[in-house]
Amino acid sequence: MFQSFEVKSTPQFGRARIEALRARFAELGIDGFLVPRADEYQGEYVPESAERLAWLTGFTGSAGQVLVTMAEAIVFVDGRYVTQLAEQVDPSVFKGGDLVGEPPHKWIGAHVRKGFRLGIDPWLHTGAEVRRLEKALAEKDGALVLLRENPLDTLWTDRPAEPLGAVSIQSQSYSGVPAEEKIARIARELGEKDLSAVLVTDPSSVAWIFNIRGSDVPHTPHPLARAIIEANGHAVLFLDERKTGIEAETYLAGLCTQVEPLELSPRLQALAASGARILVDPDLAPFALSELIRDHGGTVVEGNDPAKIPRAVKNTVELNGSAVAHVQDGVAVVEFLSWFDRQRPGTVTEIGAIQALEEARRRVGERMQNPLKDISFDTISGTGEHAAIMHYRVTTETDRTIDSGELFLIDSGAQYVNGTTDITRTVAVGPVSDEKKRFFTLALKGMIAISTARFPKGTRGCDLDPLARIALWKAGADFAHGTGHGVGSYLSVHEGPQRIARLSTQELLPGMILSNEPGYYRPGVFGIRIENLVYVREAEPVEGGDMPMLGFETLTYVPIDKYLVVTDLLTAEELDWLDAYHRRTREELMPLIPDDETRAWLERVTEPFSR
Repeated sequence: MFQSFEVKSTPQFGRARIEALRARFAELGIDGFLVPRADEYQGEYVPESAERLAWLTGFTGSAGQVLVTMAEAIVFVDGRYVTQLAEQVDPSVFKGGDLVGEPPHKWIGAHVRKGFRLGIDPWLHTGAEVRRLEKALAEKDGALVLLRENPLDTLWTDRPAEPLGAVSIQSQSYSGVPAEEKIARIARELGEKDLSAVLVTDPSSVAWIFNIRGSDVPHTPHPLARAIIEANGHAVLFLDERKTGIEAETYLAGLCTQVEPLELSPRLQALAASGARILVDPDLAPFALSELIRDHGGTVVEGNDPAKIPRAVKNTVELNGSAVAHVQDGVAVVEFLSWFDRQRPGTVTEIGAIQALEEARRRVGERMQNPLKDISFDTISGTGEHAAIMHYRVTTETDRTIDSGELFLIDSGAQYVNGTTDITRTVAVGPVSDEKKRFFTLALKGMIAISTARFPKGTRGCDLDPLARIALWKAGADFAHGTGHGVGSYLSVHEGPQRIARLSTQELLPGMILSNEPGYYRPGVFGIRIENLVYVREAEPVEGGDMPMLGFETLTYVPIDKYLVVTDLLTAEELDWLDAYHRRTREELMPLIPDDETRAWLERVTEPFSR
């Protein structure tokens, strides 16, 4: 099994660990310490050795920070994790904070006393984060203290070892572009901008540039590695040799100089000492590395990671691979949904559903000779009130049966060598109330609005986000997460910079893959989400129009529960889209399904609506 259901939250230790941390404040010369949910590589998924936030607080969500002062311990989370936070931390020790509305730097500006000294581990914060903190503290006549060692690492006596996941080569038949060409393009761009080198700190960018994949962190197949690429084309890859076998070492020897990660600081120091102008992405790189460059005579030139946009804009090979992966994944999800529909309510648990879906993905992968490499994130399998927890993660303690009258939400994804998938379906278990059907239909209207959107070049994610919400807004409702996130090519299921969200100012470019996932959540009662992946493409010319337009092409083909659709709430155009979507789903998947029972189920659930 790829997913563990072990209970990893340890709120019972929170008080002792907070007190031990506070006991070190005086010797460190600080009044508070900020602990982000981050590692030294700034990735979304972190190895167990970097789960400092979870170790200290008990909170296991994928985003958050805790600010510890002598008087308070505030855990900042976004709207996805408010319910989870309340369940996982000791309320007598920790209180909740708003990571979006009042993040730590704003909280500091409003609440700390004059002269407050905040300690941070500069390897766990980006340059952009440090600037925000410094500005807030300066307004309080305070100071940011960069600690040489993280005090938690000395307190965490049984801290796991750093990972040594094996590295593999991502064939050009899946990447579409050889690594030599990517390195040469980056070097050429550096020269054009009068830059000496770029420091690439994002492991997904390293994986994409060098056409390698890894297994250091859960569900995201990149190795924990960094690189320096110089304007002369020379590339140095900082990657532990214990992760590379003979084949990978031979391949990499033709591209770069591979050295141990501990060599990064001395090599960067030497490059800086030569007066080099080094490109660093302030939103991705640990602040410690920028400081090292400045301290040794180099110039930090802040700018975008040169792989960020090229990685987000998939080439034809990557898009075709993703389309094939999604058809395969669609077959697996349909086989699961068909099986689930045949089970008597109350006989399947949330964990049992996850296990059945993962087994379907394995089985279909073997049958289609494209094995399931991993899941792309921990599956969200929630029924009833659990479905209302947007990022609910079932454990052996919270597992419950899926009963009649409930909505069952399952949000899952897979990693295949040719693509990364992410899909959510919400289905009725037995008869459900008209209210649940109504809100399902309102969320569906938002999903269809994004699917059918046409928009001019230059449109940003924030421009499209209201389309997914307007039907809910008219009903006095909303959802507290973004409408869509970027998705990688056998890389991170949450890939930037593209998003469909209120604060996303990134232009949407042809080739970008995004999720489309409106929802509705009534705390303690039920939750709904409907999600497909789409990619941006050039749209067909509009008759009578006077400018070229972009639109979305759907990648995900799995039936949407028709029982939950209130047809009177859909327009004729929306019903036409849904019928066409189901027809395409049947055409794509039916030839790949061998058993008659599943084929009959697919035929039935994709029949057009009666008009």
